[in-house]
Amino acid sequence: MGIVVFMDSPKTLLEAIQYFSDEQVCINTVAEMRWADGKPKCPDCWTKEPYYIKTQKRWKCRECRRQFSVKVGTIFEDSPISLTKWLPALWLLSNCKNGISSYEIARDLGVTQKTGWFMLQRLRLVLKEINMGTKFGSNDGGEVEVDEAFIGGKLKNMHRKRANALNKVKMGAGYATSVKHENKTAVVGILDRESRRVRAQVIPDVKRETLQTQILDNVKFGSSVYTDQAVAYDTLHRRYIHETVNHVETYVRGRVHTNGLENFWSLLKRNLAGTYVAVEPFHLDRYLDEQMFRFNNRATKDNPLNDSDRFMLALSQVANRRLTYAELTGKVGERAAF
Repeated sequence: MGIVVFMDSPKTLLEAIQYFSDEQVCINTVAEMRWADGKPKCPDCWTKEPYYIKTQKRWKCRECRRQFSVKVGTIFEDSPISLTKWLPALWLLSNCKNGISSYEIARDLGVTQKTGWFMLQRLRLVLKEINMGTKFGSNDGGEVEVDEAFIGGKLKNMHRKRANALNKVKMGAGYATSVKHENKTAVVGILDRESRRVRAQVIPDVKRETLQTQILDNVKFGSSVYTDQAVAYDTLHRRYIHETVNHVETYVRGRVHTNGLENFWSLLKRNLAGTYVAVEPFHLDRYLDEQMFRFNNRATKDNPLNDSDRFMLALSQVANRRLTYAELTGKVGERAAF
């Protein structure tokens, strides 16, 4: 089996399509990324150095005699789709700033739209960041932004009767509550200004307990936490240096603002509205993973990543992740990703 050297990897989409047009090259590339020492291991007995059957493009274990392909134990397992299609799809998903729809993938790769959608959902699991329990900020005042957003259709695009119903004000016991966010999905985002990385997650509501639990789980005590003036953040000063900005008056007050997260929300909503058009709340977390991967691995002065770097990073995460169609559609419970 050949060894894939990082410097020889393709740098552009055109080079990637040409480079991965050979199935054996794809097999070598995936094998090199999933087995760090370059030596395949049997998925059953973990014996190293099985022999390679060129005619079948798979290995056979010298001990238990099992045959296995490079797809076993990866996101590609049990897929009849060739790696010559999987790898260009991963390149596009990890590098297209505005995302890529299942219809585009279907046309570009010559598969059905349903197959394209399934492929993209499996690849989004590859882009999911492994959270090893690390937290943002620092105990000496590291700056962190926290903000929530609501994902869903706009009133102007709804049927007139439904829009009129949502524009009404619900009257309660002595108070009135706006329903402009009704039927939308709440998402919370946390941005570390030092590392310029963001974490976002779908949440059931924007109550104090829900939002503050997310902050406690992801931000170190003693950090400087910047939020808007939502009531849900009113007790953060007990564990953090908490400062707020009143968006009715201004969006920036010195270093106190949430504009970094507003930038992330803008990119996310542009993708959802322009490329994906309609996303069910059940799948929204996967689209967040996709957007976070590109945002957290964008090119900066301190970390000048290119398309090839992002692709190789994504490819290094294909092992030990599996998503079946039954799990994806909710027919059975989804297993742990890692």
